[in-house]
Amino acid sequence: MLLSMTGFGEARRQDEARTISVEVRSVNGRHLKLSTRISEPFSALEADIERLVRHRLKRGTVQLNLRVESLRRPEDYRLNLAALEGYRAQLLAFLGGEQSPPDFFSALLSLPGVVDSARPALDDPREHWPTLEPIVVEALDQLQRSRLEEGRSMGQELRSLALDVTGHLDRIASRVPEVVSAYRDRLTERVASLIQDRGLTIEPEHLIREVAIFAERSDIAEEITRLRAHLDQFDAVLSSDDAPGRKLEFVVQEMGRETNTIGSKANDVEISRSVVEIKGALEKIRELIQNVE
Repeated sequence: MLLSMTGFGEARRQDEARTISVEVRSVNGRHLKLSTRISEPFSALEADIERLVRHRLKRGTVQLNLRVESLRRPEDYRLNLAALEGYRAQLLAFLGGEQSPPDFFSALLSLPGVVDSARPALDDPREHWPTLEPIVVEALDQLQRSRLEEGRSMGQELRSLALDVTGHLDRIASRVPEVVSAYRDRLTERVASLIQDRGLTIEPEHLIREVAIFAERSDIAEEITRLRAHLDQFDAVLSSDDAPGRKLEFVVQEMGRETNTIGSKANDVEISRSVVEIKGALEKIRELIQNVE
């Protein structure tokens, strides 16, 4: 089961006293890195939130926002009559006793200290954790569902690219016997041309030895076998449940090494073309697995 490191989840609750909202986003990252924005005074719950995140996520850069807003009630506000009267008297004196302008009282109400917010102090934030925890869990579960959905699509594309690699590898394997035969024919033609033009002679065993040296130098059977083994391992890791991202990175690195060796040893145009196609598929695979948890 593949999980993408990119996803989004959110959850909200509202009761008669407050509104609680949780948003969590994740992008790719080599390790798990969590950053939070939490309404005060609930930042004291950061360790509990991190525990929930680490229980579900293995890798990625995660941003979690927890916002708690208390609902406003009429009884939360009081007019400070002393401050209001003080402002009024001073402004009227400044105006010289003239009639106050139409927006006089609205201006007074906006002055500092005229309206007091009489909101009760919050209890210990930890007492609210049983209410907040299921909301955080719901947002994280939604994040996981989005990561799983994207991971499923990534898995299909990765398997398709692996099949492309296998197809080109099959073409390389089928081409290997022809490479030696083609070299033998070319060498025979050259030798025959030299013999005809210059009247030289050459022993058959010398020709056989040259062909044997070429065959040994360009032998890629071992690299083909190892690359097939890496492809089998790649498929097995894709189906594993234990955060396969790093394992896939290692397997693809080994696949690239074998492909480079095949390209350097095989002295054949057709094989070189297949090697280029395999390298292109491996590069696409590398880009995809950068976002696999």
